[in-house]
Amino acid sequence: MTAGPESSWPPGGPPSGAGAGKSPVLREASLAAEPAGRAATVERTTRETAVTCRVDLDRPGCRVETGIPFFDHMLAAWSVHGGIGLELAARGDLDVDAHHTVEDVGLCLGRALRQAAGDYGTLARFGVAYVPMDEALARVVVDCSGRPYLVWAVDLPARSFGPFHTDLAEEFWRAVTAEARLTLHIDLLRARNAHHGLEAIWKAAGRAFAQAFAPRTGGPLSTKGVLE
Repeated sequence: MTAGPESSWPPGGPPSGAGAGKSPVLREASLAAEPAGRAATVERTTRETAVTCRVDLDRPGCRVETGIPFFDHMLAAWSVHGGIGLELAARGDLDVDAHHTVEDVGLCLGRALRQAAGDYGTLARFGVAYVPMDEALARVVVDCSGRPYLVWAVDLPARSFGPFHTDLAEEFWRAVTAEARLTLHIDLLRARNAHHGLEAIWKAAGRAFAQAFAPRTGGPLSTKGVLE
């Protein structure tokens, strides 16, 4: 995992706090100054969190700082094993708990993925991956269908890794699914260790997303002729 220094923040981000006193704002665009390609940046600021997320589907690299070390580790695993570029900085009301930060990062990541991909009709559309980590085995299947739907078949012991509780994993992937408009099936086939189970899920998701978001020609993979 690669993480930026604690003092780093993308231009325009708040130097402290979590956007307290601000009305919710969401901005999305591929940065005009960046080389053309399948990349997008999303910024989201609310009274609870401030998140900046940049995704590049064609240029690997990872820099993540959310204030939640275990969550940073999971996001880096997704990026590295998917070969998807990810630059993400988030500050949230961690004095309350990690829920708002984790969920809002998921919303921004999902939206950035959809913005970076553009027309889902230009994608391979489907991806599937199995990933083991010691005794744990995860399966992730994704369809860039334009229809958000999450199946979360994961049974893990309740644990906290710093401010990150195992319950937050489902909240994160539900947020990604909603904003990216994906059909996503996540099955943890076996696991005794919660860390191993979660890490296997994030790595499998990275590999499945890499397949699904791969570019293709020849029109949408749909009998309707369109993916909405």
